[in-house]
Amino acid sequence: MHATLDFITIAEAARRIAARELSPLALTEAKLARVGALDAQINAFITLTAERALAQARAAEADIAAGRYRGPLHGIPLALKDIYATAGILTSGHSKVGIDNVPAEDSAVSAKLEAAGGVLLGKLATNEFAHGGPAFDAPWPPARNPWNPEHFTGGSSTGAGAAVAAGFVPGAMGTDTGGSVRNPAACCGTVGFKPTYGLVSRYGVIPNSFTFDHCGPLAWTVEDCALMLQAIAGYDARDGASVPAVIPDYRAALKRDLHGLRAGVIRHFWEEDLTVSDEVAGAMDTALEVLRDLGAKLDDVRMRPLQDYTDVKMTIAETELFAIHQKELIERAGDFGLPFLSGTLAGCLFGAVEYVQAQRERRRMLSEMAPLYERFDVLVTVSSAPAPRFDRISSLRSWIGPNIHTVFNVTGGPAVVLCNGYSAGGLPLAMQIAGRPFDDATVLGAAHAYERATQWRSRRPALRPGTPRAAVTPPPALAGMAIEPSVRELVEQQARRHALRLNDMQMALLCEVAPYARAMADRVRRNLEKSVEPANVFRFPDAGASLHHGA
Repeated sequence: MHATLDFITIAEAARRIAARELSPLALTEAKLARVGALDAQINAFITLTAERALAQARAAEADIAAGRYRGPLHGIPLALKDIYATAGILTSGHSKVGIDNVPAEDSAVSAKLEAAGGVLLGKLATNEFAHGGPAFDAPWPPARNPWNPEHFTGGSSTGAGAAVAAGFVPGAMGTDTGGSVRNPAACCGTVGFKPTYGLVSRYGVIPNSFTFDHCGPLAWTVEDCALMLQAIAGYDARDGASVPAVIPDYRAALKRDLHGLRAGVIRHFWEEDLTVSDEVAGAMDTALEVLRDLGAKLDDVRMRPLQDYTDVKMTIAETELFAIHQKELIERAGDFGLPFLSGTLAGCLFGAVEYVQAQRERRRMLSEMAPLYERFDVLVTVSSAPAPRFDRISSLRSWIGPNIHTVFNVTGGPAVVLCNGYSAGGLPLAMQIAGRPFDDATVLGAAHAYERATQWRSRRPALRPGTPRAAVTPPPALAGMAIEPSVRELVEQQARRHALRLNDMQMALLCEVAPYARAMADRVRRNLEKSVEPANVFRFPDAGASLHHGA
């Protein structure tokens, strides 16, 4: 099982490869062997690109031997969430709808990782099109949590969280629309980093929400995430949200102490807005003491209630997601899994006015962050963990209560999740550090200092070849709620208006979500000043460049 390579970090592997102590081919072979021995238990991969990986590893080895070393990702096995386009390789979205989708072109991130010398081990499981919950009615089974395969990985970058935690790859790419990098990182005990919106190109990634989608890495350490970010950050004119920001040396910005760092602790998120266990609260208190001992100056700070951010995000994102998949929802709704439909169909319940009002409210939320960014270098709060059992997952969870990660999708700045303890049952716990837009280096630096001051990184899940895949009970598709006649009437009206032809189960899914979706819509319809513009106001592509050249 090549035990010394099972959980090697990117940084350590890169050091050994550069020193000619480790062969990229040997590393790739070791990872493929581990996947072959263990992935039947975990289901992290949809497509394993073994032949391509071995060819890339041989090429990397030859280049390095010839003195053409490209940097710390050269010869490193990596994997991609299966919504990143890969030329000539299935990009399914973990969906029957995408089962024949073989792109002709790479996504920007795929191309950049290959240019950096990365070895593509394969494409990873996800919640269907990066949305909903674990689907047992999809063409591939949902990924399992390596710490306890009876538990979920968190979504939606399910395979990315599982693949890193299981030691299949030292780094993987996920996407984050409402926590979909950070949630699997929290549940699987890895590091997950959501960069600033616009820092990493989304070109070639199957969209979920144009407003909130981010591409981000998962790895065992903060340093490894910094190395991956270095390779993928940068302006791309093909992505309308891409920003021509200055890209610093993220690895060089990592810190060993935090003297002078001003950290705002958003305590009310876990003490008032969410219900967390004593274990989670205790882990946060201990983590804050570590940050204080490292020299950080901590002060409690308040933001809006979490529900406000969730209302805005859901109103915008579900509307956009419905629009993205509208054609297939009309023509072949039955080819989608029930967890995906449970959320996505609700996009037809939001009106144009509510979408615009949510975007206008988001503009106010962004403005409210300015004084916090002036006062604090980073913001610290809890994350989502421990991982739930499959049979205790509710399709209504994202509608009933707030999401701890969504706030930083709405505000757009960088946010990292990393382990800050373990539950009595051995499942990882996690914390979250966020920061100013395009100050990703400071966020990574603070997280790295905390990571080095604690011992959580030394733990790894114990997986044994030959262990049968754990039997799990899929979560129920329906909550069994009584549906008011007025709700059913509204749902049927909206379904007809959007040309949806839904069967009884699909109609029931939409009816159960409808009261919560409408409540969110009602809460975002505020009496705003007429001058408050939406957060997604129009700008000319490359307008600054045109003016600079005298156009």
